[in-house]
Amino acid sequence: MQLRVTPRVAHDVKDIAHFIASEEHISQDRITGVRVIKRSIDARQRNVMVNLKVRVYIDEPMTTDYLVPPIAYTPVGGDRRQAIVVGAGPGGLFAALRLIELGVKPIVLERGKDVISRRKDVARISREGVVDPDSNYCFGEGGAGAYSDGKLYTRSKKRGSVDRILGIFVQHGASEDILVDAHPHIGSDRLPGIIERMRHTILDCGGEVHFCTRVTELIMNDGKVEGVVCADGSRYEGPVILATGHSARDVYEMLHGEDIKLEAKGIAVGVRLEHPQHLIDQIQYHNQAGRGEYLPAAEYNFVTQVDGRGVYSFCMCPGGVVVPAASAPGQLVVNGMSPSHRNTYWANSGMVVEVRPEDLPQQYAGEGVLAMMRFQEDMERTCFEQAGHSQVAGAQRMKDFVEGKPSRLIPPSSFSAGLQPSRLDQWLPPFIGNRLRRGFQVFGRAAKGFLTNDAIVIGVETRTSSPVRIPRDNELLHHVTVQGLYPCGEGAGYAGGIVSAAIDGERCAEALASQYNEH
Repeated sequence: MQLRVTPRVAHDVKDIAHFIASEEHISQDRITGVRVIKRSIDARQRNVMVNLKVRVYIDEPMTTDYLVPPIAYTPVGGDRRQAIVVGAGPGGLFAALRLIELGVKPIVLERGKDVISRRKDVARISREGVVDPDSNYCFGEGGAGAYSDGKLYTRSKKRGSVDRILGIFVQHGASEDILVDAHPHIGSDRLPGIIERMRHTILDCGGEVHFCTRVTELIMNDGKVEGVVCADGSRYEGPVILATGHSARDVYEMLHGEDIKLEAKGIAVGVRLEHPQHLIDQIQYHNQAGRGEYLPAAEYNFVTQVDGRGVYSFCMCPGGVVVPAASAPGQLVVNGMSPSHRNTYWANSGMVVEVRPEDLPQQYAGEGVLAMMRFQEDMERTCFEQAGHSQVAGAQRMKDFVEGKPSRLIPPSSFSAGLQPSRLDQWLPPFIGNRLRRGFQVFGRAAKGFLTNDAIVIGVETRTSSPVRIPRDNELLHHVTVQGLYPCGEGAGYAGGIVSAAIDGERCAEALASQYNEH
């Protein structure tokens, strides 16, 4: 049954049952249960409504069936069929779980630490300005998503089953709400525990997971990948799923040195924009009182074109915080995340400009397929230098940025490493800064109150996607011209977020297993 109700009614299943009884002209006593199947908020009009798809039980017991049935994982490894999975982000973890389903033993090699130990290294970036190049917001068990929000919304629905991926998260401890909400979200506070339980499933089924194990070399034999060599000299044999994420620049260097075909690809670069959440609630819910008791922290999504390039919001984090996301010393990068309750004072999102390889300045002409990666590195180094060689990020009030004025005082912020006034309008590359300014003006006209000096821009946001693509023969085989190598997920340039990376990981696992079956 499809319903359209007020936020107050949608908030409580008893109120939903009362609404259904009234609409269907039946006694509420006959309704034995209501299960919400899908839920979305419609805030396009002044009166905000909630659209629900529900399963109603009338004159019958309410069943306890799963929205998505759990998967039965069985032990593997007896027939010596094994595969190497490089990286324990969503692409790697879901590849490993799918390999188990298909009877192949996964050996997961992760350069960083386990998801719990990793917390200390993440905290040190803000507290001490120290970046561990193998354990940070980008590297470690869970990948970039583990401590950078846990948003599960994706448009990549043609590549595989989104519900299947969400069901596996639920099977490992996520709330069933992620199967229901139009924009599902786990939260950076809950996701680490779920990731840990996924690791235990892999281990309990006979797989292996090795931390602090950085791959430095591919084992090649007659043009075929037969395993990897790690920094400590250890070797692991088997076909390789490469799921290293969008920030493993040393891996791109390694592949380039091995003459594995790479391609430069477009990315998006800009700033992290932070508003008071109450202001975003007022704008999005058309109410000076804000969101009230029954609505969640409001989100937004803006996009426009400026001089032939997209300018848009990215990774919007309602009720969230801005975090330092450098993956090596000498860099300053920002990102955003939200806890599961989305209950902080602030809202933030990336505000970025599309950058294509042909947009790069002439100085990158000789860099070939790694040109976009070099541009990323230089942006992050410049930001670090502007911050006085620290993680205290440069910031400017939003309206000052648009008008080209200095900001002498910066409002309170969620950014725990600290902020200092900086002329981002002057030191951002003009082809990015100019488009951002004009984009902000467009967004300010679309949403009254959005363009304000109560908001701040923080530099710099560069890790929106991989700057390199590892071409695959085709979407069915999932391997490159080098047999035995299966580039996967965001790091391969074929995904953009937790769910799409997980789907790609599963497909790479299926392609690898099918090659085993043919021999």
